[in-house]
Amino acid sequence: MSSTDPEQNLNPSEVADREREENERKAQEDAEQAQLPYKWTQTIKDVDLTIPVPGNLRGRDLDVVLTKTKIKVAVKGQEPIIEGDFPHPVITDECSWTLETTSQPPGKEVAVHLDKVNKVAWWAHVVTSAPKIDVSKITPESSKLSDLDGETRSMVEKMMYDQRQKETGGMTSDEQRKMDIFKQFQAEHPEMDFSNATMG
Repeated sequence: MSSTDPEQNLNPSEVADREREENERKAQEDAEQAQLPYKWTQTIKDVDLTIPVPGNLRGRDLDVVLTKTKIKVAVKGQEPIIEGDFPHPVITDECSWTLETTSQPPGKEVAVHLDKVNKVAWWAHVVTSAPKIDVSKITPESSKLSDLDGETRSMVEKMMYDQRQKETGGMTSDEQRKMDIFKQFQAEHPEMDFSNATMG
């Protein structure tokens, strides 16, 4: 079992194919997200949505429901703009929404802030019925990582490392550690035959 990077074993056309596939996947993901009637962003701790609505609306014209596991934003008497289950629970007391005036048409937007219960999980979508994004491609801003306490930060960094390794077919940090211990043991015991050894 070698720890070489599988990317090094690809010829230039395979690398180009992989890049093209990645760009196509990203373009499709961007197109799917652009079709949604809202925009959303997230950090490791929270999710923010902006939902464009007509400029003549007031707060009382809206029907907004935020629970631990669900969201609904609608103009009263109309089909919901967004409605569904969150992929992970939120802290209801820390969630909020406001109606804000914007310079772009249609003139106003509902800004929704959601506080994640699980501060180490990326969301693939806001509601489970929406298209997913590839969370393995998220690279958090290092300033946000530094906001986390030491233990949480090292756990997040390990998860990110393992995710990247999984994508490239490399070893996770645990597998790498086992391999390092195994190699050290091998070096200390040259008289033993390890040719049939497998890593569990």
